[in-house]
Amino acid sequence: MTLLASGQPGPRPGGGPLAWIRAHPLAFDTALASAVAVAILVGSVADPHGPHGPRFGHRELTITTAVLAVLAGAALVLRRRYPRSVLAATGICTVLALVLETGTPRAPVACSVVVALCTLAARTDRSTTWRVGALTAVVLTAVAMCLGSRPWYAQENLAIFAWTGMAAAAGDAVRSRRAFVTAIRERAERAERTREEEARRRVAEERMRIARELHDVVAHHIALVNVQAGVASHVMDSRPDQAKQALAHVREASRSALDELRATVGLLRQSDDPQAPTEPAPGLGVLDQLVDSFVRAGLPVALDVPGSADALPAAIDLTAYRIVQEALTNVHKHAGAGARATVRIVRSPDNLTVTVLDDGADEGDSGPDGREQGTGGGHGLIGMRERVAALRGTLETGPRPAGGFQVRVRLPLQPTQTTRATGPGRICRTGEPG
Repeated sequence: MTLLASGQPGPRPGGGPLAWIRAHPLAFDTALASAVAVAILVGSVADPHGPHGPRFGHRELTITTAVLAVLAGAALVLRRRYPRSVLAATGICTVLALVLETGTPRAPVACSVVVALCTLAARTDRSTTWRVGALTAVVLTAVAMCLGSRPWYAQENLAIFAWTGMAAAAGDAVRSRRAFVTAIRERAERAERTREEEARRRVAEERMRIARELHDVVAHHIALVNVQAGVASHVMDSRPDQAKQALAHVREASRSALDELRATVGLLRQSDDPQAPTEPAPGLGVLDQLVDSFVRAGLPVALDVPGSADALPAAIDLTAYRIVQEALTNVHKHAGAGARATVRIVRSPDNLTVTVLDDGADEGDSGPDGREQGTGGGHGLIGMRERVAALRGTLETGPRPAGGFQVRVRLPLQPTQTTRATGPGRICRTGEPG
């Protein structure tokens, strides 16, 4: 019955008879129509009440029966394209058979109505199926009961009602199953698209994170290398000792850049690669080394940090370190000669506040990070904003009223990860260039 009521579903993988039927629906419908017509003709000449089963040759095939069988079978060829019209045509043929063959054994023309009603039920909605199915069953049964030579309760009359009802139910079941399979397929496709979009989003986020890390590492150390190389070039002839010292700083800064770059790129290695670095990411615990590198490059930095040694969450510790690194790099590049910087870190039970100040004046060039009003289009401030936004913090950048520039970041701490500082006050240190 599923095959009789099938519509035209999309192609599916696999072979066999079902695949051939889906690929050649018209050929299948033609074969089905021919089979129904043959069944009607055979049923019209067979006596179902023989002593040992059906008997042939005891009933005569009339021209009326042959014509109605051919017409009903031919109508089924178009059952997919015009299901309502085909049901009406087969119903008319069945009614004519019931009316014209009064007093003679009936030919099973009603089987064509069963096929047509099943197809209609499979291709329409449920309400239409039950309305049309009930109307078809009632009309054909009433005609059979009223015009038949047998009593109204004869099994042939009840069979017409039962077969039409089963055809409507079977077609509705096929339609429901087809809708269920389609919904499952759509959900699977939608889930696949969602997984692909999520994978692309994660790749984009990871690319941005790695880009921020590379920018922070390279920009900081290359800026120091550039300054020290310029100093060495300027004093090479007049003060060779100072030039050697500057070149030593260049060598140290480049080595640090390579180490951090190797650690960052190592994140892209496979987890089972024995060459992958295992050093922890930098944090506020090595802030002194960062400040010393700027001090040696000629930028005085005053460091004001909490005296407590309580550990910070890894993400906040790394973000605070990178904020200080990028802010001091911008001060070194844009604040001008003679500028001084101050790094102040305040930890409260709920927040970690990082402030980097300088007293220098911009030299008219906003540089790649665009210090003016904190709205430039460079990657440094953009990276700061992205890091802070990822931790749901706030970033404030802009010129100070007294001159210079300010970067202030507030990072929220999780309540379970914060404890009050127990150290005695703050530790203040001022670095001076050597």
